[in-house]
Amino acid sequence: MQKIYELQIFQWVDKNIIDEIINNSPKEFYNADSIIISQWDKNNGKWYILLYWTVNIIIDGEYRTSLWEWNIFWEIALLNEEERTATVQAKTDIECLIISQETIFNLINNGNYSINADIIERIEENLKF
Repeated sequence: MQKIYELQIFQWVDKNIIDEIINNSPKEFYNADSIIISQWDKNNGKWYILLYWTVNIIIDGEYRTSLWEWNIFWEIALLNEEERTATVQAKTDIECLIISQETIFNLINNGNYSINADIIERIEENLKF
């Protein structure tokens, strides 16, 4: 899990905040070929950090790219209510750390206001790329 601190989205975020997010976020497992998210699904307020193996990104029924360990997908879900723009399918058995709006809001509501400034700023910066 040490690599999580090196992710660009967490750059400049205090390690204690990252630890709180990790400790309050569940892991989910998916079997190979499972659909994790379907294109045009409603936003579920979750973003995913791929802890191991590979997923395929499919848009309009066509393979576009793959993501591997420590890639992040759907972080935009923390900021807006847009429908999903692609299907994510497990290429292999995978494990993801699931970070939800609820987790972030609960940490903020429990007095950790720096999460709002640090994490949301990182997400907004990533959207610029």
